[in-house]
Amino acid sequence: MIKPYTDNPSGKKEQVALMFNRIAKRYDFLNHFLSLGIDKLWRRKAVRHLQDYKNAFILDIATGTGDLAITALKLKPAKIIGIDISEEMLRKGVEKIKKKRLSDIIELKLGDSENLDFETGYFHAAMVAFGVRNFENLNRGLQEINRVLKNNGKLVVLEFSKPAHFPVKQLYQFYFRFILPIIGRIISKDQSAYTYLPESVNQFPQGKDFILELEKAGFKNCGYKKLSFGISSIYFGYK
Repeated sequence: MIKPYTDNPSGKKEQVALMFNRIAKRYDFLNHFLSLGIDKLWRRKAVRHLQDYKNAFILDIATGTGDLAITALKLKPAKIIGIDISEEMLRKGVEKIKKKRLSDIIELKLGDSENLDFETGYFHAAMVAFGVRNFENLNRGLQEINRVLKNNGKLVVLEFSKPAHFPVKQLYQFYFRFILPIIGRIISKDQSAYTYLPESVNQFPQGKDFILELEKAGFKNCGYKKLSFGISSIYFGYK
């Protein structure tokens, strides 16, 4: 299991929370800067997969600073609840949402994706952007998401993936292995966070392998679509 800090004996969940607490101040800037702003386009495309869920209760897992929740306002939801294990990320997100006067629609709270504090069948839809890689127990997290969805509820997952074709594959590997960790380390002041990112992407089950994980957790009619030559992918499944 890949963890952010090799010199820390704590579990992955605790280390991920620590990592995001450390980089929270620079997270939004680095997200947009290191992806050249393409992450915003990816979020919009992910949200379109929920366009049939109007006036819905939506769960945003690993919400971070709330970017995906804010993007999902285009769906005109009844309510979006975002959860995250990082208090500092949530603090930044709450500030952002208050400034945009969105607190009546978007609520951010501390929460563990593998132990969701919601009733069974509470949400019409759920979404995760760049968060499932960080689950300590992937199957447990996906099962919990399935549990809190209503029948025919939909899960949409946006996650990094690995391009397979020349020359994007080679450019991607060079950028992820050498450029991204250096820039991330300098700006975030964290020695490990942006080394952990490419390592966690390499270990994560992708494409059909992740579809199998969704199906094992109880999701049906699953599928996926590659974005930007395979740099990221959108996965979906129904309860």
